[in-house]
Amino acid sequence: MEKEDLKVLNKGEEEEMELQGYRLCRWRLALVGFGVLCTGGFLLLLLYWMPQWCVKSTCTRTTARDAEVVLLRSTDEFRRWFLARVRMMLAPGSNPFHSLETQTTSPSSPSCPSSSPHLANGHNPHPSDGSPAQELIRRFGDYQPTQIRYFTFHSTKYYWNDGAQNFDVLNGLDDLQVSCSTLHLQHSTGLTRNQQEYRRLFFGVNEIAVKVPSVFKLLIKEVLNPFYIFQLFSVILWSADEYYYYAVAILFMSVISIATSLYTIKKQYIMLHDMVATHSIVRVSVCRANNEIEEILSTDLVPGDVMVIPSNGTIMPCDAVLVSGTCIVNESMLTGESVPVTKTNLPNPLPGEDGEEADRAYNTEEHKRHTLFCGTHVIQTRFYTGDLVKAVVVSTGFSTAKGQLVRSILYPKPTDFKLYRDAYLFLLCLVAVAGIGFVYSIVLSVMNKVPAKTIIIESLDIITITVPPALPAAMTAGIVYAQRRLKRLGIFCISPQRINICGQINLVCFDKTGTLTEDGLDLWGVQRVENGSFHLSEANAYKENLVKSQFVACMATCHSLTKIEGQLSGDPLDLKMFEAIGWILEEATEEETSLHNRIMPTVVRPPKQLLPPEPAASPEQDMELYELTSAYEIGIVRQFPFSSALQRMCVVARLLGEKRMDAYMKGAPEVVASICKKETVPENFAEILEGYTKQGFRVIALAHRRLESKLSWHKVQNINRDHIEANMEFLGLIIMQNKLKPETPAVLQDLYRASIRTVMVTGDNMLTAISVARDCGMIPPKDTVIIADALPPHDGQAAKITWRYADKAIKTSLLEDVTVSLEDVCHVDEPKTKELYHFAMNGKSFAVISEHFPDMLQKLVLHGTVFARMAPDQKTQLIEALQGVDYFVGMCGDGANDCGALKRAHGGISLSELEASVASPFTSKTPNISCVPSLIKEGRAALITSFCVFKFMALYSIIQYISVTLLYSILSNLGDFQFLFIDIAIILLIVFTMSLNPSWKELVSRRPPSGLISGPLLFSVLTQILVCLGFQTITFLWVRQQPWYTVWTPLTDVCNPSVYMNVSDHNDTEVDDHNIQNYENTSLFYVSSFQYLVVAIVFSKGKPFRQPSYKNWPFMLSALSLYVFLLFIMFHPIKGIDEFLEIVCVPIEWKIQLFLIILVNAVVSVFMETFILDIILWKLVFSRDKQSSFGITPVAPTPQGVIDLGAYKCLSRLCCPSRITPKARYMHLAQELSVDPDWPPKPTTTTEAKSRPENGSTYQITINS
Repeated sequence: MEKEDLKVLNKGEEEEMELQGYRLCRWRLALVGFGVLCTGGFLLLLLYWMPQWCVKSTCTRTTARDAEVVLLRSTDEFRRWFLARVRMMLAPGSNPFHSLETQTTSPSSPSCPSSSPHLANGHNPHPSDGSPAQELIRRFGDYQPTQIRYFTFHSTKYYWNDGAQNFDVLNGLDDLQVSCSTLHLQHSTGLTRNQQEYRRLFFGVNEIAVKVPSVFKLLIKEVLNPFYIFQLFSVILWSADEYYYYAVAILFMSVISIATSLYTIKKQYIMLHDMVATHSIVRVSVCRANNEIEEILSTDLVPGDVMVIPSNGTIMPCDAVLVSGTCIVNESMLTGESVPVTKTNLPNPLPGEDGEEADRAYNTEEHKRHTLFCGTHVIQTRFYTGDLVKAVVVSTGFSTAKGQLVRSILYPKPTDFKLYRDAYLFLLCLVAVAGIGFVYSIVLSVMNKVPAKTIIIESLDIITITVPPALPAAMTAGIVYAQRRLKRLGIFCISPQRINICGQINLVCFDKTGTLTEDGLDLWGVQRVENGSFHLSEANAYKENLVKSQFVACMATCHSLTKIEGQLSGDPLDLKMFEAIGWILEEATEEETSLHNRIMPTVVRPPKQLLPPEPAASPEQDMELYELTSAYEIGIVRQFPFSSALQRMCVVARLLGEKRMDAYMKGAPEVVASICKKETVPENFAEILEGYTKQGFRVIALAHRRLESKLSWHKVQNINRDHIEANMEFLGLIIMQNKLKPETPAVLQDLYRASIRTVMVTGDNMLTAISVARDCGMIPPKDTVIIADALPPHDGQAAKITWRYADKAIKTSLLEDVTVSLEDVCHVDEPKTKELYHFAMNGKSFAVISEHFPDMLQKLVLHGTVFARMAPDQKTQLIEALQGVDYFVGMCGDGANDCGALKRAHGGISLSELEASVASPFTSKTPNISCVPSLIKEGRAALITSFCVFKFMALYSIIQYISVTLLYSILSNLGDFQFLFIDIAIILLIVFTMSLNPSWKELVSRRPPSGLISGPLLFSVLTQILVCLGFQTITFLWVRQQPWYTVWTPLTDVCNPSVYMNVSDHNDTEVDDHNIQNYENTSLFYVSSFQYLVVAIVFSKGKPFRQPSYKNWPFMLSALSLYVFLLFIMFHPIKGIDEFLEIVCVPIEWKIQLFLIILVNAVVSVFMETFILDIILWKLVFSRDKQSSFGITPVAPTPQGVIDLGAYKCLSRLCCPSRITPKARYMHLAQELSVDPDWPPKPTTTTEAKSRPENGSTYQITINS
């Protein structure tokens, strides 16, 4: 039963979940209710924190079909649990796409939106008077009402599907897998009102509703956090023990912390709500099935509605596919790219057509050049008279692209980071220590016959001491300060928890264009082709003799430029190309378009000064006719926009006065040449192209074809792209120069020195990318580049990879590679020579290798440096592949087509002018990659700060725990104001100032450890605990051995033994119930107060990740002030302070001895941390875990790093006599490959995939004959 009814939702997707069905059980509910009463509500809290326990304790298992409650569990590494209530609704049918026709005349449908409160997704802004379902059922009397089961999870509705016997999400028209021709044929006429209402029952209101929760709701959610519950328990306990001041102080801190948290969360919700709500509800025109145009609210739209796009533009309220007309759209909200994009109508292929534009199923990703996305701004439209610009609604609400983005912000994945996992383990250890103290205090109290109430309170008090109440606030302080410093550097962050993770980054992927290189391209030159051979290259095409050539005509027409408010706008490459020929572009106005019976073309013409002088007109010649014949204009009739999948764009144009039309194409040279007639492509084409790409130029090829005279204007508007893009004539090459940004080489050099690998992921040509990688220093000049060309299986042959070297290396360099990852740790002084190499591949090869050589992919990403012609989803797959071998991956891109990769990387940083991009956790206003080292440095500083704070807070708990445990043995304790002074004056002040150290000024070649459970950190904490325990115990025992020692009473005065007090003066002295005032308490109070300050200074590390502590003046000022104050009250007692802190007077000799104890304690603590740990153990562990990139020679260690290399080598040999297997998978792979004689593959080899059913894909290397 358990296994067979375990359903999987969203199979293969990011949100994949397992589902189990449950039915409520009354007797279990009653039993749980009784348990809640018995535990005073604590059981209810436990069930709130553990949804799986809640469901299993109150319900019984049943099938998913009959479930009243579903228990969901994510299938990712976090395995989180969720529960959802299954609800019912009545509808006239079970499939929203079924047609509901009726002959009865129905009253006009109400204008209010669909769903009633009990069946909507909970955010209906205009509730209707009666249930729409009931109204529809009454209207369609012939239909049997259907009961539909559904549940809502993360703003998505899951409906029960009888056919699949599972719950499914209704996304929209995508669910139908409808072909392009069917979309034109069946879905372009619009829906009736009844159909629209029926669909709205299922799809709900078209609204991305970000509800801003009330302060009360947020407060309850925040207060029910386990930590605040623990604090509440502590406050009640301290009040019972009469520690009122301390309880009030902690309560005050908690209230401040909760209020700050509530303010931040509420502010984020309001920001997101405002961002989403902008123009989300507008009035739109829709086409009805009877050819009427009706104006409705955008919230009423459903998939299948046909929306009319207004000519003056609009903000799209849904995702829709264009079926007629053209739109110019600004998609910066989704992509961060502010360049307007031209969207054309979806092609309408004839049945039976094949080729690239065959009648495929409509897909939002594949047909995004025809899709208008929700939230994007339609700037202007082009249309035919009588044929409006129409778009079929594909998806609404949270199913849209914008909705998915908002959902990813509303319901983020938890941050998986070793630090946070270790923090919980560490807290558990502290709880275990508290448990020992708990048992100890009970045993001790029972033996001393202490009253039961006191036993309970004091035993529980031990637990509250061990887990520090200020820990969460202390841990977030460092991140908040880092976020503030990043903001000053122009880096904005929407996910602060990721700052710590950025400290671990050891590989950064860079987009090329706009990131490593300048955004714009400069025209370097052109190289025309005539009669199948190349001319010499020319600096430009702005020449009289070329003005009427097909080459210049192609440059003038083959682009997606448009005029917005009189300014030419569009792709930067198109803009540079058009500006280089100096032509003029004119677009038809709305008035002109409406006068004609067909679309008015965009017209381009050369400047008059380039045209040859025409003969003067004779007086009898008609002036208008003369102007018509002398004018040279080209009209762009149809545009097939650039497709990254096809790697080309094409236009159909007509020269004024000509009957036949021309097709012009531009695109990737390899693609364009393959479409041209063989005889028109020069024989040395590949050689010339390679020459340019090796120099790092961006090369675009042009082609032309004269179309048949039978192709009329109307036929061209509906023709398939494949008919146009065939048998073309090759015109030549445009060579564009993409200059490196001046900051790029220096930043990459910094990352190289810090042993951080750099990888280029681009949509550009392979050889251009390799050349740019060499120019910017990503690939050193002497290193070998191996290109992996993979071919998919065809004609019964297996998939194969051919290895070739990109270019001959200047000289085969055998650089010394001393990365410990490749050699045995114990032989670091015997460097192994290893040839340095880099792999390069294109997107097609990457796809083949991912599918047919999955085990080979891991080896390739280990040395892969250039990934060219990569599609956006392939960039994301590459990030996943790198993370799969345990790299911490950073990604830097311009946000245009890198959204997925930026979100998937551990630290994604978008170069955008927007203050916060939803596409990326980090956004930099600085338009170059100098933000990357800054982010990593701040990440490292924040991570080390987190370690310092955590270690300090752990020591603070343990020091206080030791003091209290020692005092319990004499039935004493610390006083209320002593606790208050330690926690507020010392701990809070120190914690919030020790986090202020800024990052170190340069990146070093080692990373901080990723978790708390690591050798050096545990050694550091344990040694300091032992030191503090030792000195407190010595103090406690030594004070009792003093000759002046006696049990303290209010009459005792050991400071001045000659004076005898008058007993009568102290008759009204308050009796000390808690036995606070005694010599042991005073001595331990002084020693422990200094111990807090000593460990704070010892743990507050500076180099190599943070600036030294002496530069952090608030911290130094706080520490020095506390030292001075404590020494002052110790050697110069003030009656008021002594009474306040409940400390007693001790002889001056004992004060000097205490001072010596404190001094020796400080020296031992500093010695253990600085000399033993930092110089010996820290270096050793770092060398073991050295995160060096492979194929990169690490920089020489700094003089400070080589304090005692001989001793270090000896110790390393002692500590690791045998070969160590590295933890990270990429290190393990590097170790294996370093002894593999067949790696790297030689240029004469081919690797073939051999499929074995039992082992999956394997491969075999064969030598080419």
